[in-house]
Amino acid sequence: MATKPLTPAAERVLAVAGELFYQRGIGSVGMELIAAEAGVTKKTVYDRFGSKEALVVAYLRARDERWRAYLTGSIEGVGDARQRVLATFDALGEWLRTESGRGCAMVNALAELPDRAHPGHRAAADQKAWLRTLYADLVREAGLNESLADKLLILHEGAVVTFSVAGLQDAAALAREAADALISRQS
Repeated sequence: MATKPLTPAAERVLAVAGELFYQRGIGSVGMELIAAEAGVTKKTVYDRFGSKEALVVAYLRARDERWRAYLTGSIEGVGDARQRVLATFDALGEWLRTESGRGCAMVNALAELPDRAHPGHRAAADQKAWLRTLYADLVREAGLNESLADKLLILHEGAVVTFSVAGLQDAAALAREAADALISRQS
């Protein structure tokens, strides 16, 4: 289903909402604050998005699109499938250094929206499912056992949490080393 392009006001609302939801948490940000920070009326926010729930989904989908484009662009053209697997951790390290002051937006959303039926929960879970599928595709291309995809996903997510919670700046590099060892064991 194609979505219609956002108006400039809606783009501003989405950008402001994204920053606020990420920095302060979804539950602690109200529509009044979003409207005020975006320089629009609350009516405009509702006219453009319909509900806070829909705005949350739009925020998560936009962030997910940025992450997917960044990650796939970072591994595109990198050597063989094994090297592309390892390149995902290089890309993650760069993303964490530049985009991740408060951890993973999807993990944060999943913690704030525990109801699996909530559209925001589904949007965040979809991103994690996509990442698992990416790893599964890469390990299949490399001729490795698909069960390795789950281990790579755990390393990836563990690196994100360790970076943001424990402040371990080289978490992605350490996860890359562990991924390389796992791949070498299967090769």
